[in-house]
Amino acid sequence: MSTTTAPTTGTPSPSPAARSRGRAQNYYLIALAALVSIAAVRIIAGADEIDSAGSLRAAIAATCPILLAALGGLWSERAGVVNIGLEGQMLLGTWGAAYFTYYYGPYAGLMGAVLFGVIGGLIHALATVTFGVDHIVSGVALNVIALGLTTFLAEAYFSDLDSEFGHGGAQQLTGLQKPDSITIPGISSGAADLADKHWFVVSDIASLVTALTTRISVVTILVFVLVAVTAYVLWRTRFGLRLRSCGENPQAAESLGVNVIRHKYAAVLVSGGLAGLGGGYLALVSSPGFHTNQTNGRGYIGLAAMIFGNWRPGGVLLGSGMFGYTDSLRLRDASTIHALLLLVGFWLLVIGAWRALRTANRASGMVLAVFGAGFLVWFSLTDSVPTDFTSMTPYVATLLVLAFASQRLRMPKADGQIYRKGSAG
Repeated sequence: MSTTTAPTTGTPSPSPAARSRGRAQNYYLIALAALVSIAAVRIIAGADEIDSAGSLRAAIAATCPILLAALGGLWSERAGVVNIGLEGQMLLGTWGAAYFTYYYGPYAGLMGAVLFGVIGGLIHALATVTFGVDHIVSGVALNVIALGLTTFLAEAYFSDLDSEFGHGGAQQLTGLQKPDSITIPGISSGAADLADKHWFVVSDIASLVTALTTRISVVTILVFVLVAVTAYVLWRTRFGLRLRSCGENPQAAESLGVNVIRHKYAAVLVSGGLAGLGGGYLALVSSPGFHTNQTNGRGYIGLAAMIFGNWRPGGVLLGSGMFGYTDSLRLRDASTIHALLLLVGFWLLVIGAWRALRTANRASGMVLAVFGAGFLVWFSLTDSVPTDFTSMTPYVATLLVLAFASQRLRMPKADGQIYRKGSAG
């Protein structure tokens, strides 16, 4: 008896390693294109502050809380739990950081921020994983509770505090000790001198090196280490494979012996801890202290950065950097923001034209091109940007990115679904 094998047709799908290398190459190309275009805009518009060391330091400080919230969302949603409560967990982290820093120092404050974020994650996990509450309802409720709770705790514990390390108030605690910062001698000063020459691309790279080697907080370094740790754990370990399977098909994972409930709890607790650390970063690194409602929507922006990054660490890093940079614009002068109109207009026009000519999404491509042309006209006809628009830039960027990037995104298949143990049978 003989058997025949049907010939295979088509191109074989690339291996996971090849896909990973392809994504890394895309990220490098995006970073290179951004660097060259920013350098060109800096020279054309004469806006040296667009990527000066000071501007980049402010952008990094604004990026880190968003990045931590986005990483928290990545952990949770890869396990199938939508965590709208990132905002509330960050708020809890701000208060925990302030309280523990006042009494025990900044590193205890960071641990306190993580602890309070984990508590917020535990509440969300109990509601969604154990009791089957709708994920969105639970997250929104957590955000409302956290805002009221941190306001109450600030009034109860911070009103009468006053010492050399902190000055309390009804809704704030300022003057807290900060974690240590690091400056690399030689590299920092040499890069700063090169950045001051304003050479094309070279000085732009030097500005970035200066920002990364001059008075950089150890917590900032920790944030970027956590990105690498997240990528390794979720994509290179057995635990990460099982956790991601819970977000794709929990019934199949359960049939293979995976404890889905345990993995979902672990993911949401890590998610809360990362978001809490993001709140601690706001209270101890980005600003001189704690005040109520300090997150100001950064948890939601972190969620948008996670979606923009297609639920992957590299994309999350790029998305958070973009949103962090726009968030830091309110600290820059009007000429810098005006120059960005040229940068945004150019790339919207290029991307829109490419999508209209080379892909099936011609309508969205044409809309992008029209937006790009509008920004270019705005740049050519004006000399400044209204201050009110400057404060809106992170939210406008969030809406534009999610509106036009949604068609290429793929969320985990079971994300947001209610799971019951034993449903695999």
